[in-house]
Amino acid sequence: MRKLVITAQGIYYLITGAWPILHMESFLEVTGPKTDLWLVRMVGLLTMVISIELLASVRNDRTSYWLPFGAALSYLIIDSYYSLNGTISPIYLADAAVETIFLMLLIISWRRSVSGKETH
Repeated sequence: MRKLVITAQGIYYLITGAWPILHMESFLEVTGPKTDLWLVRMVGLLTMVISIELLASVRNDRTSYWLPFGAALSYLIIDSYYSLNGTISPIYLADAAVETIFLMLLIISWRRSVSGKETH
């Protein structure tokens, strides 16, 4: 289960990270106007780097929980806090929901591995 969750998270991050790099206009249409487009691109590139590491870890059979859990928690906190206080568009709450799902699945997978119910 862990590999499946981390693969899904890696693919999701690859798509969401590449989006503002490949088509900023549609990204801004959905997420709202931004003043620092360089920062949007930087976050996109960093998200893609996280994605590549997640996917490589699955391929090389060296998955851990630290990076996928930390990344999902970070995006969840930022999306939620700044959406709820009106700094960024409420559409970011949709990403927060996806990050919550990743976190729940990672916790379930971790608990299964600790209890010995998941094989690698």
